[in-house]
Amino acid sequence: MIKLGQKVKDKITGFTGIATARVEYLNGCVQFCVKPQMVKTGLMPDGAYIDDMELDVIGDGISIPADPDGGLMPDTPSERYKG
Repeated sequence: MIKLGQKVKDKITGFTGIATARVEYLNGCVQFCVKPQMVKTGLMPDGAYIDDMELDVIGDGISIPADPDGGLMPDTPSERYKG
């Protein structure tokens, strides 16, 4: 079971990062937003939504306290996914 904040790796592509969000769809599909490390350009990298079955936990990652007023997250699913 993947927990938010853990470091994960896509089994297929090798893409790695921190699991920052979890999405569960009506059909049972579960995806995690995986946010990679910042690159030297200084630009904030986009997260990628990856099916949970494609991910392996490779590290503890990070732990931060939850804040119910945390605000809008930059990697929320795009408008085409919203009802």
